Amino acid sequence: MNLYEHTIIARQDTSPSEIKQLTEKYSKIVEKNDGEIIKTENWGLLNLSYLIKKNRKGSYIHFKIKGKGNIIEELEKNESLDKKLIRFLTVKVKKFDLETNYFNKKPENDKKEIVKN
Repeated sequence: MNLYEHTIIARQDTSPSEIKQLTEKYSKIVEKNDGEIIKTENWGLLNLSYLIKKNRKGSYIHFKIKGKGNIIEELEKNESLDKKLIRFLTVKVKKFDLETNYFNKKPENDKKEIVKN
């Protein structure tokens, strides 16, 4: 079985309920093709580096998938037809990093205070 990290970017005007529907839709495609979703992360609305299809921001959803290559082909075929998505990217990895959450906001007490003299 191969390990994949798959990220999709939805349009900035996509509602939270539509984001949930997109997550469920693509999770079902993976499961229907004998794959397994190890972890799903909703990274939220983030700025894009440049305009993509007239969007300045996008809602990021990240999947960690275990399965065969045909799962990715099926996912990308469906995603290329979906009007709610701006971009998608799949990367094959050797192992998953399940501990680190890169896009979680840090609590207030973790911020360093600047002391003025």
